This record gives sequence, C-alpha cells and structure tokens, in this order.
Amino acid sequence: MITVLSGGTGTPKLLQGIKEIVDPEELTIIVNTLENDYFSGVYVSADIDTVLYTMADMINEEVWYGVKDDTFITHERLEEIGCAELLRIGDIDRATKIQKTQLIEKYGLKKACEIQSDKMGIKADIIPMSEENSDIKIVTDIGELEFHDFLIKHRSEPVVEDLKFSKVNPAEGVIEAINNSCAVIIGPSNPITSISPILSLEGVREALKNTHVIAVSPIIGSDAVSGPASKFMKALGIEVSSVGVADLYKDFLDTIVIDDKDSQLKSQLNQIVNKVIITNTHKLL
Repeated sequence: MITVLSGGTGTPKLLQGIKEIVDPEELTIIVNTLENDYFSGVYVSADIDTVLYTMADMINEEVWYGVKDDTFITHERLEEIGCAELLRIGDIDRATKIQKTQLIEKYGLKKACEIQSDKMGIKADIIPMSEENSDIKIVTDIGELEFHDFLIKHRSEPVVEDLKFSKVNPAEGVIEAINNSCAVIIGPSNPITSISPILSLEGVREALKNTHVIAVSPIIGSDAVSGPASKFMKALGIEVSSVGVADLYKDFLDTIVIDDKDSQLKSQLNQIVNKVIITNTHKLL
C-alpha cells in the first residue's frame, strides 16, 4: 500500500497521475483538516473536497477547487439579497458540503468521507487527518487573521509575521495507514499549513521513520508552485527552497523530488536525504 499526505493545492495534481499507475484500492490519502470551518451554514473541508473531486475526475482544473462546469446560482442569489459569501461555492459543490454537514453530525468526519467516497465511486481510502476541530491564525502586519480571511479577503497580501495552529489528535486509521505502507509520499502542498499539521499529530513522525518517505518539493527556485507557502516559510525563518523543505522533513525523509531548474541544489540535498530525483515538476505542477 502507498499513502499520500495531501493538502488541497499541488498534491491533487500529483494524485491525478498516481491514480493512473497505482491500484486505487492500494492507495490511502491522509488529508489536512486544519482549515476546515463552517461557512454559510455548511461545513467546508476544502482540502478533503478537492481530493474527493480529483479522485472522482470532477475537479475544476482551472482553480483546483470545486467542481468542473459547476453553476453558482445560489452564490449569486445570496449576493443579490445582501448575503455575500466569503467563499465562492458552486451549486454541486454546495450539495456535497450540505451532505457532509449532515453526515458529520451523525457519524463524524471520517465516516462522512467514507460515505461520500463510496457515492463518488472512489476506491482509494481518503482519511481526514483528524476528526477534531482545529484552528489557524495568521499573524500579519495588519493584525491576526483567520486563514480564509488572509487567503481570500486579503488575497494573501499582508506581511506574515507568524502562524499559530491548534494541535489535534489523529483520526482513526492515520497511524495504521502509515505503518502498513511500503512507501509514503508527501505531496507538493504547502509544507507549513497543509503538511506540518499532519506531521504534528501524535505518532506520525515516529511512524514515518519506519517506512520509505518520498517528498515532492512544492518550491521551485524561491517560489511556491501555488499558494502562499513561500510567505509562510519566510515568516518562520525557513529557507524558501527545496533545501528548506527537505530540512523540515529531515528526521524521516529518504527521497526528495525536485524540479530540474533546481539541479544545482543536489549536493546540498544529498547531505540531508539519501536520494534526490530531478525532473520537470514545473510542467506537472
């Protein structure tokens, strides 16, 4: 079995390829839940839904969020009547979120994901990193912001000074999936707000030390392939490069995949990991 650690950007593009060469029944995806919250009365687990839609071939590949060819009748009507939404939620996407909200109240998030995966015909096992509510605050030059306010309302423009996120317990099956895997792939999602929350779960880092771990770097040169990862890394004093990414994972990382534009970093990376794979990730991510 192969396990992938995923956020909602970067990694889903990788999952598109993985599911074509790996039997989905032998694939487990552990997904970040740090940014989950309620919006417009529905539970929004953006990273989980992006992974669900990717595995079901429904994802909107233009933005890597929501459903392709979705309509926005409800969203537009809410604006018309003076109830504008922070998130632009499509109608089909909203139906998924309404169902998940109802399922969570009855079964919890993990079971809700299982039911929705089954309804979408997904054979891979998609596990939320935790069933507990979590929270993240972005400390900026204009004050402390909620994650989605920073990302959407403020377009990731404020200067980031620090990040705070609550620690939660792993969902059932997280540690077992890692222990039962012949390899774990850390996708090219934001290493600070998507991957680090998974790594902070009790028992995860120790479990990763007992399997082969491959990370695909989300940084090319000194820029992230998507999202504000470079801003967050810089705020925390982490080198914004594939070397900085490898250093974050160094206590368990065996192999790192980097872009061919960063081939000059190989000797530095060889001091951190056993193997460096160089390829054209910029064309894939």
